[in-house]
Amino acid sequence: MGKTWLVRELARTCKLALLEVNLERDPGQARLFQAGDPQRIFSDLALLSDHQAAPAESLLFLDEIQAAPEVLAKLRWFAEQMPELPVLAAGSLLEFALADSSHSMPVGRVGYAFVEPMNFPEFLQAHAQEPLLQHLRAWSPPQALSAAVHAKALQWFDRFQMVGGMPEVVAADARSASAAEARDLQRNLLRTYQDDFAKYAKRMDVRLLHEVMLAATAALGKKFVYSAVGAGVGLVAAKRALELLAQARLCTLIPHTAANGLPLAAEKNERHRKAVLLDVGLAHALWNTPAGGHFPGWEQLAPAIRGMVSEQIAAQQLRLLAGGPSHEGQLFHWRREGGRAGEIDYLLELGGNILPVEVKSGAAGAMKSLHQFMHDKKLPLALRLDRNPPSLQTMQVSTTQGQKVTYTLLNLPHYLCCCLPGLIERCHV
Repeated sequence: MGKTWLVRELARTCKLALLEVNLERDPGQARLFQAGDPQRIFSDLALLSDHQAAPAESLLFLDEIQAAPEVLAKLRWFAEQMPELPVLAAGSLLEFALADSSHSMPVGRVGYAFVEPMNFPEFLQAHAQEPLLQHLRAWSPPQALSAAVHAKALQWFDRFQMVGGMPEVVAADARSASAAEARDLQRNLLRTYQDDFAKYAKRMDVRLLHEVMLAATAALGKKFVYSAVGAGVGLVAAKRALELLAQARLCTLIPHTAANGLPLAAEKNERHRKAVLLDVGLAHALWNTPAGGHFPGWEQLAPAIRGMVSEQIAAQQLRLLAGGPSHEGQLFHWRREGGRAGEIDYLLELGGNILPVEVKSGAAGAMKSLHQFMHDKKLPLALRLDRNPPSLQTMQVSTTQGQKVTYTLLNLPHYLCCCLPGLIERCHV
């Protein structure tokens, strides 16, 4: 629903007449693309849809194109011979279809954009909370944030952590649907994905994909262990299933990095990976967290669930900051191998620097690993996400090894993570 709604809204905003072709519902229309003349193709599609606008006043939308991936290869004709006509294509599990397709893609003539779940600012806008969003965007360190703004932002962010960012679920929540209705929609989305997986059963057992997804949800915040998938599941099969879920963008894999310099990917270790889901709402559907007339309050959730939700929602937001609509950003994590324990939840490249991120589900927690990491890597700035009001402080501490370390710590409540790039610029570190 999300991508289709976006294209329809784009056509409305740009005042273009939408010529929409659903290649899954009407597979016969794919045959029209066998002609090598884009003018004729457009004319035939327009005739079948009673579309009367000229190409320059139209937007051609090829929905569910995974049902006919060979059509993607034909789009070069439109780019070369009919540039006045904007063409958009969208599909479910499109990466799977492209991997199976024997048709070459029109390199350089087709751009790719990833549609992500709604972020927290978009969630607030969907609920007519622009005044609160303006307060959050106006905050700048080292000033204090109003206690009233902090309390209201926490209230809305807790709701976001239960609803998630899938557009259909957010739309239901915005029209005051019950928590039970929202949960049903989250479960329906899961079933839709699983039904799509069934189309690719020749590549992987659908039940194994589901088991790996359950295992990833149970291990949020921790290293993914393939042996935890289930009895009798081999390491190779579990690894392949996890990578297929990542290829389908239902999971994001977060590799380990030594973090000795940029780029972080130069020292990544794919053998040690975390996994997070596309959206926290899908995690709730898999956990089966309570949902009646209302969602439970944050403190009513089990501590283990609160910890995993915090890890998921932090990764979900940070990953968007690390990437963009046309390329997928990558998160990393760090842990000391051998000897004394030590772990940094997330690492990302932001503003040409390495930013270590400590994630907390409450308002308190030790940071021994972070102190040692900042000493060893000699970094100037770190981020802590928790439930406290935002602040900026200079840390002058000793590591557990007695080493002195000084660095700047940006403390942000999770709801301000979306504003991170601008906030870092104002830190003057």
